[in-house]
Amino acid sequence: MKRQSKKLLMNRPQRSTLRLRATSETRASKVLVKMRAPTPTVVFDTYWRFASERQEVLFRRVRGDTAPWTTDPILAAYKFTNVYRATDRVSQYLIQRVIYGNNCDARDSVFRVLLFKLFNKIETWELLEQQHGDLVSRNFDVCRFDHTLNAALSAGRAIYSAAYIMPSGPAIVRRPRKHRMHLEMLSRILRDSVPDRLLAARSMAEVYERLRELPSIGPFLAYQFSTDLNYTSHVDFSEMEFVVPGPGARDGLRKCFKDLGDYSEADAIRWIADRQNDEFAARGLTFQSLWGRSLQLIDCQNVLCEVDKYSRVLHPDISGRSGRKRIKQKFSPSCSPLRLWFPPKWGINQKAKLKIHPLLAPSSASL
Repeated sequence: MKRQSKKLLMNRPQRSTLRLRATSETRASKVLVKMRAPTPTVVFDTYWRFASERQEVLFRRVRGDTAPWTTDPILAAYKFTNVYRATDRVSQYLIQRVIYGNNCDARDSVFRVLLFKLFNKIETWELLEQQHGDLVSRNFDVCRFDHTLNAALSAGRAIYSAAYIMPSGPAIVRRPRKHRMHLEMLSRILRDSVPDRLLAARSMAEVYERLRELPSIGPFLAYQFSTDLNYTSHVDFSEMEFVVPGPGARDGLRKCFKDLGDYSEADAIRWIADRQNDEFAARGLTFQSLWGRSLQLIDCQNVLCEVDKYSRVLHPDISGRSGRKRIKQKFSPSCSPLRLWFPPKWGINQKAKLKIHPLLAPSSASL
């Protein structure tokens, strides 16, 4: 065995990265400056081992293997999202049912994604669909949708996902119940032709900036919504364009690195993404990509969130920014078959021979 393969990449001198920096003597002159790379902790090793085993769990389920799908006691006991964001249950529902399960035009496609993501809960979408039919802009009515959601709340039903907290918005738009504010915001989005401006964007970053102009949509939500809109056939940009780390990813970064060197948090996530093949190889890990699709920036950010949780058990002595010590959600295996399907533009469905479930299939889907 080669000597190099016996050592972890994190213990070797990091390759230098160069950047341009203006000198203080003159604004016109530029000098090349070596950027100091992030300094990993033991959690950085856990990051890659977690990603590899969590992805193995996904493929064991795809193959139809019976539970338990892992011998890792932490993965077996607690709930963690998948390594690839697009493979998670809610994202799969969004892709299969909300986006490609309806032959609507580009504007209504944007409307449907935003309506779904404001609540991010499958049960809420299906309730609105049951009560109001096809969820397109011509059928949208703030008062009627508000009545439906009020009735659900009165019956003790949750209408928002617990994945992240949707803000109540600034005081000028705040309402006694925040779902009313979100419905009114969606109405203004349609009235002000925001979907058209999003569709006219020339980059994913521009989509993000236009979403940031909406009340109550901060950086993290705007980035998540940009990614969801990018699943459609009407918005098509690289997921490697940019990244906005959320609170969980920031906790993960703090645990994975003693310091970030000369890197920003976003740059550190790109540094992770750029090194993925080398890092897996250095540890002797065989990582099953998503049928040839490597981890994108959104996925690397996603794994940081999950490693933050995972390390609360494996590395309790290493603290993140939030100081959380426990994992709240226990894992409960599902007996339902796992059906994956992805935006056709990715070219994955043909490679993996994935077929969309008949109940979710759009009549013109390219499988």
